[in-house]
Amino acid sequence: MDAESWIIEGVHYQWGTESFRQADLIFLIRPKAYIQDARVISRFMKTRLGLEQGNYKQSFKYLRVMLLDWNRGFRRESIPAIMELTEEYRAKRIIVQHNLEILQHVRRYMQGKSVLGTSD
Repeated sequence: MDAESWIIEGVHYQWGTESFRQADLIFLIRPKAYIQDARVISRFMKTRLGLEQGNYKQSFKYLRVMLLDWNRGFRRESIPAIMELTEEYRAKRIIVQHNLEILQHVRRYMQGKSVLGTSD
């Protein structure tokens, strides 16, 4: 990549192997299951009430899919796959539960302090 700094996010980890190689730090955000589910429910309620705009029509059927299929499937299947895919880069892989933890690690990294050794 030609950029001096960049961030890639999302669950599209299968195509990210070159990004993992070039990255200085790799973060995997693993919130507690109840927090992940609460966020889905909150987004559902806000879009149903018209407080936020959604990219798709929120339905109770889709809420069930998000909670039972996607969230649980991600924890059961995708996280182990991401861990395996990034195993080669475990020295720069950091697992966090909150976004604020990422900011703390990045600040430490920018100050030249070690942020690694806290991932597994």
